[in-house]
Amino acid sequence: MEYAASREHVVEMCRAMLAHGFLKATEGNVSVRIPGRQLYAVTPSNYSYEKMRPEDICVLDFSGALVKVDGSSTLPPSVEAAMHATIYRERPDVNAIVHTHQPFASALAYLRKPIPALSDEQSRFLGGEVPIVDYAPAGTSFLAANMRKKLSNGGNAYILANHGVVVLGSDPERAVFAMGLLEKVSIAYLMALITEPDKIYTVPAPIREIAINKLRSEQKRLAARVTNAVPSDVVEEEPLPSADAAAAEHAEAQAEAPSKKKTKAAKSDAAPTDIPTVDLPSADSLGYAISTYPDVADVQRRLAALVAQPVRGPRHDALLGVLDYFDTKCTGSKQITDRAKRRIPGGVQHNLAFNYPFPLAITKAEGAHLVDVDGNTYIDFLQAGGPTILGSNYAPVRERVDEVIRESGPVTGLFHEYELRLAELVNHFMPSVEVYRSLGSGTEGVMAAVRGARAFTGKPMVIKMGGAYHGWSDTMVVGLRVPGTWRMNAKGIPLGATADTREAFPEALSELKRKLIENRLRGGTAAVIVEPVGPESGTRPVPEDYNAKVRELCDEFNALLIFDEVVTGFRLGMGGGQGYFGVTPDLTVLGKAVSGGYPMAGGVGGRADVMAVFGSGLDGKAGAHVQVGGTLSANPLSCAAGVFAIEEMARTNAPVIAGRAGDRLAEGLRRLVAKWGLPYVVFNQGSIVHLESTGVMMLSMRNPAKLLKENGERKRVMEQMGAVYAAHGIITLAGSRLYTSMACTDAVIDDALDRFDQSFALIEGV
Repeated sequence: MEYAASREHVVEMCRAMLAHGFLKATEGNVSVRIPGRQLYAVTPSNYSYEKMRPEDICVLDFSGALVKVDGSSTLPPSVEAAMHATIYRERPDVNAIVHTHQPFASALAYLRKPIPALSDEQSRFLGGEVPIVDYAPAGTSFLAANMRKKLSNGGNAYILANHGVVVLGSDPERAVFAMGLLEKVSIAYLMALITEPDKIYTVPAPIREIAINKLRSEQKRLAARVTNAVPSDVVEEEPLPSADAAAAEHAEAQAEAPSKKKTKAAKSDAAPTDIPTVDLPSADSLGYAISTYPDVADVQRRLAALVAQPVRGPRHDALLGVLDYFDTKCTGSKQITDRAKRRIPGGVQHNLAFNYPFPLAITKAEGAHLVDVDGNTYIDFLQAGGPTILGSNYAPVRERVDEVIRESGPVTGLFHEYELRLAELVNHFMPSVEVYRSLGSGTEGVMAAVRGARAFTGKPMVIKMGGAYHGWSDTMVVGLRVPGTWRMNAKGIPLGATADTREAFPEALSELKRKLIENRLRGGTAAVIVEPVGPESGTRPVPEDYNAKVRELCDEFNALLIFDEVVTGFRLGMGGGQGYFGVTPDLTVLGKAVSGGYPMAGGVGGRADVMAVFGSGLDGKAGAHVQVGGTLSANPLSCAAGVFAIEEMARTNAPVIAGRAGDRLAEGLRRLVAKWGLPYVVFNQGSIVHLESTGVMMLSMRNPAKLLKENGERKRVMEQMGAVYAAHGIITLAGSRLYTSMACTDAVIDDALDRFDQSFALIEGV
């Protein structure tokens, strides 16, 4: 019988509570989480506990759908199944739930009177005060919603107004124990209320906090042991997604019909050239890196549950072992970075290079691997912050770039046809980029886009999404990483520089509309700038229709829409985020991906009429003109590298292959997280994979007390997790983001998953 162990545990819990008098007849309901699956086993509706057998227990998924199980009875599930599902979704630390109508606890439910923290035992095992869940009719979605509102307190006991009680446990035994303790506490509290209600003393706050911390510490340990308490049922897992299969499929399609999907890229009819052109497919014909867009509502629920819990990082003894790796195996890096601290601010020139306990000095990069100065090899999921979609140091591009450097050198300061060819290629794959201006970086691209939007519209205001990073220019250094922090990172920037910038919380389109309305009183909004997948490369994911709705608002208020595609450009597909979402921006900012990771690359492009402001009068056109540029902008090295990289990405379909590698990595990580009973959240947008262990990026000024209290600790643990991964041969971006490339074959991903498996074994509580 499928899920036999879990269903047997439900029956055993029912028998234990019958023996204790906690259950009677058919009242209440009991469930357990099925390990490693988004499923739970729950008692049937209105059925005698004395008659109940394992085959009578119902299995449901977290959406409430009944799972058909061979050999099971046809009894309907408990009417409170939605409440159980809500708890399991919101509280990954919970693996067993009991809902009963015990007489003394129910008396408090009728009084709607919460139980204050009366004893150390209560604080330790139930979580301090036992709160009242607002009344809603039994079995309704309203009751489940009311339950959800209370779960963030991290407690294990709740009183349902006029409806009994609910207790939670990290395993079935703990849930049964908590039910008995709740009834004991209820009796004591009722007796105290009857005798001298004005003289009830609660546990002092410091002692209560110690007890609650003890509860949380035990929950960390016990939640991870649920696979022993409730053994996993043997379920044949589907094969992981395959990057190798995607590569083979593309190669086969190219061999069979090389002309069907290809068109000649636009090229000037001017003077002859020695630069060869190639036939190129369209972006849509190649497809996109995202095979299935994440369920954003579900991701946000799980992230909220992660942030509501105590943070779980490496055990102290395990962390000492990790630090020993750096001390003994990375001595060369330590010596170099110690010297760097004397000559380089902070010891590194870019925050991507920061690594706890010290940065690693890399001497070799190739494909999916990096080698440090001490000879240690790592799987590279940093990929220079995202641009190397072909993989690091891709030989076919490198060899052609070498030829260009030998011929013209890296820079001349004069025109070179590769800068035209690059603009033509960008336009071919992203038709909204009718005209393209090459610059030196993504930051410069954003600066130019904002300046150009203001010049074109004659309006001063710009709106960005809170938490998004759009480079370090004065105008955009507001609300970085944490929404609502405004100028917290704007040291050295005059107030006037950010006076015309506003931020809106990314999850609230209504707030964006309100800002657009308010800006009418300030001269109007020149532009709204967004990352298509959400702030910080989708760390705060946005719904799939989000960009289309922002486009509608921009049209309504006559504001330009700027897509920051520094990361998503070519990574989500040859058509970028705009191609995948089917939304046309007015301006597009590209970054180092436009040169395949070679330096001094980035720029801004878009509608021809808007881009005319960048002509600086040289084109003889009238109207507003803005000054942008740089001697190294559009240098032969960067532009040639961009041409070769884009052609190779199209030829190999690198974005889609990298996306399937991301799918394989994300699904493998999800299975490992379930295996180890961790509350971590894994999701991906194609080749952008998120592994959230602390949820620090989810903190917000909407809850400033929590932000101030927990930001430091969660950031510290995130850095420790990055060190754990590095000690196991994996380089990530800040321990929470991973970029896959075409070089990430199935073998590379499977190797990485083995290393992550070893890493997760070191987490506190497993």
